[in-house]
Amino acid sequence: MEDREDLGGISDCAYNKLDSQEELTTEEQEFFSNQQKQKVSVSLMIPKSSLSRYHQLIILAVFAVILLAVDIGLGVYYNKLTSGQRIFTDMNNELAKLQASYTTATQRKTEANKLLAKEMSEQQLTMWELEHQSRATKDFERRTNKIRLETAALKSHMPMIKEGCRHCLPGWTYMFSMCYYFALSDDVLRRSWQEARNFCMRYGADLAVVDTREKHLAISELITNYYDTSRNIYQSGFWIGLRDVEYEGTWKWLDGTSLAAGYWNDGEPNNQGNEDCAAAYPRSNPFKSWNDAPCNHGLKWICEMTAKTQS
Repeated sequence: MEDREDLGGISDCAYNKLDSQEELTTEEQEFFSNQQKQKVSVSLMIPKSSLSRYHQLIILAVFAVILLAVDIGLGVYYNKLTSGQRIFTDMNNELAKLQASYTTATQRKTEANKLLAKEMSEQQLTMWELEHQSRATKDFERRTNKIRLETAALKSHMPMIKEGCRHCLPGWTYMFSMCYYFALSDDVLRRSWQEARNFCMRYGADLAVVDTREKHLAISELITNYYDTSRNIYQSGFWIGLRDVEYEGTWKWLDGTSLAAGYWNDGEPNNQGNEDCAAAYPRSNPFKSWNDAPCNHGLKWICEMTAKTQS
C-alpha cells in the first residue's frame, strides 16, 4: 500500500509539475525549455554513437583481417625462411662433406705422390744399378775379349818368341831371319819418332824397314792381334823407319832406299801439320794401315836388328 502511495505521490508530483507549468515564470519556462532541448539532443545522439561504434567495429574487423593477412604472410615468409634456412643448412652440410672428401682425396693424393716418388726413386736406383751392372758386364766382356785375343796372339807369337830365344834378345821376336821388338805393353811409354829410334839403337838395332809384302803382312797381323779396340786408333800406331824429311813427298827408309810400294790409308800421306814420319796402324785391311804423322807425336814403335847366328 505504501508503495502504491509512493508511486501515486510521485505521479501526482509529476502530474502537478506538468500542470503547474502554466503557472511558471518566464525564467523558469526558459530553464525548463533548455532542459527539454538537452534531453532532445541526448536522445538524438544515441543513434550517432551507435553508428560510430559500428564504424569502429568495421575498422576493427578490417584491421583484424589485415592483421590476419599480415600474420598469414609472415607465416608464409617465415615458412620460406625456415625452408631456406633448412636448404642453406643442408647445403652447408653437403659443402662440409665435400670439403672433407676433398681433404681426404688431397691427403690420399699426397700419400700416393710420396709413394710414387719413392717407387720412382727405387726404380731410378735400380736403373742406375742395372746400368752399372751392364757397364761392368761390358767391361768384363771387353777384358775377356782382350785376354782371348792376347791369348790367341801369344799362341801365334809363341813359335817366333821360342825361336827368338835362340837368335834374339829376351822379349824380341824372330821373323824372316831378323829380330823384332814390338813395344806392345801398356807399361811402355809412347815416344817420339827420334826417341823410339834412340831406344832401338841402344840395343844395336834401328826402326824397322818394312820393304817386303810378307814382312808387312806379318807385322800388320801381329799389331792388329794385340790392338785394344777401346783405345783411339790414332794413339795405337807404331813408328817404322820411314820418313820424308829431306824432300817433302820423297819417302826413304833408314837404310837410304826409297819407298817402292807403300800401304797408305785413304788420303795418306797428306802432310797435315808437317807430318814427316810414317807409322803402321792396326787396321783390319792391312793394305791401308800406314799414316804420316808429326815426328814429335808420341807412339809405340817397332825395332829391327840382325839375328844372332846359332853357335
